[in-house]
Amino acid sequence: MAIRIGNAPCSWGVEFAQDPRNPSWQSVLQDCADAGYKGIELGPVGFMPEDPAILGEALAKHDLELIGGVVFRAFHDPAQWDDVLDGTHRTCKALQAHGARHLVLIDSISPRRAPTAGRAAEAEQMDASEWTAYRDRIAQAARIGAQDYGLTVGIHAHAAGFMDFEPELERLLDEVDEDILKICFDTGHHSYAGYDPVAFMKRHIDRISYMHFKDIDPQVKARAVAQRTGFYDACGQGIFCNLGQGDVDFPAVRQVLLDAGFEGWCTVEQDCDPLLDPDPVGDAKKNREYLESIGFN
Repeated sequence: MAIRIGNAPCSWGVEFAQDPRNPSWQSVLQDCADAGYKGIELGPVGFMPEDPAILGEALAKHDLELIGGVVFRAFHDPAQWDDVLDGTHRTCKALQAHGARHLVLIDSISPRRAPTAGRAAEAEQMDASEWTAYRDRIAQAARIGAQDYGLTVGIHAHAAGFMDFEPELERLLDEVDEDILKICFDTGHHSYAGYDPVAFMKRHIDRISYMHFKDIDPQVKARAVAQRTGFYDACGQGIFCNLGQGDVDFPAVRQVLLDAGFEGWCTVEQDCDPLLDPDPVGDAKKNREYLESIGFN
């Protein structure tokens, strides 16, 4: 299998299943296919139908393959563990039903971390016991995905959560068995955190199982970090620009993947505000065309 390019509902502003601003799941599938993609992520569980017959028919209608799904919930909060487990099992069942491979774990935004997105030196750290419990919750969700459902599980760093900066991500990788937890590497979030995505990829390519392609507008990023702008406000301001227009070196990203013999899906994720992005399907087309122009087919 060569490298294949997919897209995700967050490129249409879908972050939470019950957000009334969301477009319909049917229109997202239609737009994704119209933009020339052959694969799509599930989005937050509950956005697309959980009945496999309904979603399977719709995916086939649009000639789309389900790539994977994200559990974007509060791993950092022990009081929300039942919610994390609910999201994990429901997402795993949906992926398994459609032959999708990738389960992605993301610690959702924490009020304790939101003001210091992009400010590693200022970010609050967990104490030893809190970290251990946090790590173990992530490992348990990874074990469920890998061992109970046969999925490839990747941890995904995300701005304004407790799994945001390189040292946290590398510490987790050191402490959780690679057999159950790999990396879903997001180029944009890594840049948002203040690090070099290409340098990280070169160090950890053997553990990267799945890619999220985002680009970052450096001017919007600098302003958001300086003004401590909230993550979703930054999305509305266009921090995630079209691919090739920001500070991520995608030709170098491609070369690292090729040199490593990477095969499988890389998914475009251009998080946006669903009411402020005037042309998500046009952006999706431009992103696909840009990736094709640098050698992704």
